[in-house]
Amino acid sequence: MVVASEVKQRINLKEINCEKELTLAVIGGKWKLIILWHLGLKGTKRFSELKKMIPHITQKMLTNQLRELEEDQLIRRKVYPEVPPRVEYSMTEYGESLIPILKMMYDWGKDYGEKVIWKDERSEVTG
Repeated sequence: MVVASEVKQRINLKEINCEKELTLAVIGGKWKLIILWHLGLKGTKRFSELKKMIPHITQKMLTNQLRELEEDQLIRRKVYPEVPPRVEYSMTEYGESLIPILKMMYDWGKDYGEKVIWKDERSEVTG
């Protein structure tokens, strides 16, 4: 079990001015939201399954991001005493609480993409 002092060592609390900044410090970055999205919507996954779902992430980056998400108590890592060892990642209660927010971000991104980013491209194809 990770203790709060370990989380505080990684997150520079002197640079955090409000709760929004704390949230971004915990879930920010290119990969964490994607990892949380897959675990939240598709359930418990092994490392290799996550790697296949996120093809552009390096093995080292996935390892680091999973480690930080575990430290921040958003996911749990379960090691099974087997040979070869089996490790599975799943959401914690804090991680699960982010799913409605991630779904809203997905919906926003889809709407924004359709109405702003790809709007002209789609009208050219249909026009």
